[in-house]
Amino acid sequence: MSLHQPQTRTTGYRRDLLWLAAMVHRISGILLALFLPVHFLVLGLAIENEGRLDRFLAWTSNPWVKAAEMGLVFLLSVHLLGGLRVLAIEFLPYRDVQKRWVAIIIGIAAALALFFFIRAA
Repeated sequence: MSLHQPQTRTTGYRRDLLWLAAMVHRISGILLALFLPVHFLVLGLAIENEGRLDRFLAWTSNPWVKAAEMGLVFLLSVHLLGGLRVLAIEFLPYRDVQKRWVAIIIGIAAALALFFFIRAA
């Protein structure tokens, strides 16, 4: 084998459920971070002007906003439960059962988002 042979990169790990869970955790964190300024803006409306806040709250009855709220609850659930998964990886010995935990976490997050959506509708 020559020292100057190019190394081939393998991306088979990207098909792994745990890699996907790590990416979902990162993406949900980024999206939640993008949501925070909007949330603080709405809190500022509550302090600044009652009428503007009332108009904003009336706008939130829109079905698209309700769907976005469901997505937000899903992101929060996935991120929280994904963080617990990371803690388990850090402090518990690795086992193949962690792949099952990922599927359970996604299922719980989806159930929480659906529950919120049904109650908000």
